[in-house]
Amino acid sequence: MKLVVVSAGLSVPSSTRLLADRLTTAVQGRTPVDVEVIELRELAVEIAQNLTNGFPGRRLAAALEAVTEADGLIAVTPVFSASYSGLFKSFFDVLDRDALAGKPVLIAATGGTARHSLVLDHALRPLFSYLKAVVVPTGVYAASEDWGAEGLPERIERAAGELAALMRGLPGTTRPAKTDDEVKVVPFAEQLAALRPTA
Repeated sequence: MKLVVVSAGLSVPSSTRLLADRLTTAVQGRTPVDVEVIELRELAVEIAQNLTNGFPGRRLAAALEAVTEADGLIAVTPVFSASYSGLFKSFFDVLDRDALAGKPVLIAATGGTARHSLVLDHALRPLFSYLKAVVVPTGVYAASEDWGAEGLPERIERAAGELAALMRGLPGTTRPAKTDDEVKVVPFAEQLAALRPTA
């Protein structure tokens, strides 16, 4: 199985990349995966060019293909102005609209204060839901004070376990579609009759 990690950190070293690496290690501890890390700062120029001319450069095309072919995705962004970074959003803007359909995704973010933790549910989760990805229940946010503190390792392990389970397709992680024979349509009149009290 292939796990692709998208990190939108801008600095070197980067707390965003550090969180991405810890999440990756936790997933590797639960299921065997081949890992490819995509550092968006190295693709910034090609992403901007793609937005203006519609054609990805060689390195960006390879990154987009890797995401499309992945069995699972870890996406980590720093928080800028209470949301994901522009570089992070731009990368997913140039990705094919169906590339993430049905794909398990673990979302994570880093920021300077715990007050930005809602970015997971108010920005990242809606973005990946729009892209039809299957976002794991546990998102991981790491503020500056979280590094070395209690709680972060547990959230990392829980989220990694959820992603690994989805990637392996464990029972209960996906629901097969019902066949036509299993779908019973009850006429509205019968539904109303069933609701009326009997004498």
